[in-house]
Amino acid sequence: MDRNDDLDAPHEVPDGVDDKTALALGALSKALETTERARGHLYGFHQLTGTADFELDDAVRLLREAGHHEQAARVERDIVGRNVIPSLWTFQIIDAYNSTYYQPFSAIERDIVDELAAGVRHLHEARLKAARCTDRRPDDTASPPAL
Repeated sequence: MDRNDDLDAPHEVPDGVDDKTALALGALSKALETTERARGHLYGFHQLTGTADFELDDAVRLLREAGHHEQAARVERDIVGRNVIPSLWTFQIIDAYNSTYYQPFSAIERDIVDELAAGVRHLHEARLKAARCTDRRPDDTASPPAL
């Protein structure tokens, strides 16, 4: 397959980008995608922890209604609104992750793709799509239809 045969225009390999560079950029982007998934789990942790904290209000209320005032007070005093790690709530963990790790990683990945591939993303994946498409189905083409 010629370098740009069957590739849609937004994913054509720019001049000067060799196969190893395209593969390296794909690996870099895949690592960033994995970081995106980790970040999503962090947001899930944040939301689940916050939901649990608000659910404790019901537990405290029900303990009091059942006459267990000491236990209700203990939950309210020792758990409700508690830091999840010393000095930090989950939103602060997310803020630190974003500014310390995610944003620099994302910026570096974007800069390197801009520097080495004129900003063209997913070169490796586009070539895989072109190579793996078949003519068995009318909608199985390498390029999307023109609008």
